Parts: sequence; structure tokens; C-alpha cells
Amino acid sequence: MTAHPPRPELQIDIVSDVVCPWCIVGFRQLDQALAATGVLARLRWHPFELNPQMGPEGQNLREHIMEKYGSTPEQSAEARARLTAIGAELGFTFNFTDDSRIVNTFAAHQLLDWAEGQGRQHPLKQALFAAYFTDGRDVSDLSVLLDAVEAAGLDREAAQTALTSGAHQAPVREKQKFWAQHGISGVPSMVFGGKYLLTGAQGADTYAQVIQRCLAEAA
Repeated sequence: MTAHPPRPELQIDIVSDVVCPWCIVGFRQLDQALAATGVLARLRWHPFELNPQMGPEGQNLREHIMEKYGSTPEQSAEARARLTAIGAELGFTFNFTDDSRIVNTFAAHQLLDWAEGQGRQHPLKQALFAAYFTDGRDVSDLSVLLDAVEAAGLDREAAQTALTSGAHQAPVREKQKFWAQHGISGVPSMVFGGKYLLTGAQGADTYAQVIQRCLAEAA
């Protein structure tokens, strides 16, 4: 048997929010690029809140988008159709409805911070994306968050304790501040090898080029 050379590894930091559709699109595109280049990623997800002032009741998503970006109902419907099609191509299901709501994500980010220490941050992030976009669930609701925790193979009670203790509030705020001070104002923002920053979902080809560049420089 011939031994295969070890696959190259690359640190990739992703600043993201769990209610940002382009964050899951960007990740799926990145995943394609990693498969194409044969690279293993050491992925770290970092907190960003699209709507830090959002109250516990949330807001209808379409109303929110119209208020925030001044888009018309037609533009909103067009954007949803486009995202749904892009998601389908990437194997991810977006189920937008007239009742889709935008919610506060601070609690979700605290659980992601906790899950990083458990070595299960990435599966929890994926479970939260699926809960919000595919299942249309309220990711500010404790039971929904704990269901995602279980789906990610983590302990429900330990997660609830971590959240209610408030131990992860300050670390999340610190991380948000760190990225804001480094000029991050939109998501997804991906940092490759601690060196190259790409903002927005840039597509598998672009990600593959940056990955190759990092590998070439490392060699």
C-alpha cells in the first residue's frame, strides 16, 4: 500500500450571523472549493449580529428588509427566488414564507462560543442555519436553540447552563468588537490563512484561487 501525502491544512475564519442567507451560501461555495483543491480547513466561526437592536419579538422578514434596504415587495420576492435557486444548486433548502421573521441572534452566538470549547462549533452553526432557513424556526427561542444543540451532538442541559450563566456574553461582545475594529461591517467575511479577506459570497472558483494562493505561499 502506498501512503498518501497528508492533505494540506488551512486556517479559515468566517465572521457570520446565523440569520444571514449569504453566509450559508458562502460556506457551501467554500466547501466546494475545499473539495476541489483537496484542502482541509480548520474552520472557526466568529460572531456578527446583523440586527443587534432587534427586540425579543422579532420582525416580519419582508417588512424588515423593506425598512432596512428600501426594497419593494417585487425586489424582495425576486431576491428570495434567487437565493432559493442558489441554495438548491448548493444542496441547501431555503423555505421563505410570508411569515418568515428576523430575530435577535445574541443567544445563538453565545451557544456557538460555548460549542467551540466543546469542539462542536461547526456542526452547531450548520444546525442553526437549517433550523432558521429550512425549518423556519425562531433561533432566538431557547427550545429551538437547544434542539439545534442536540442535533449537533451536544448536551442539552450543559448548553442551557452555559446560556443561563451568562458566561459567554462578554466573550461574544469582545469578539464582535475585535472584528468591527478590524473593519468588518458585512457578512460573510472570510479570512484565509490569517491573511486574505473576502467579503460576501464570492463563489467556489474565487475561494479556490485564494486557497491555492495560500498554499503556494506556504510552500
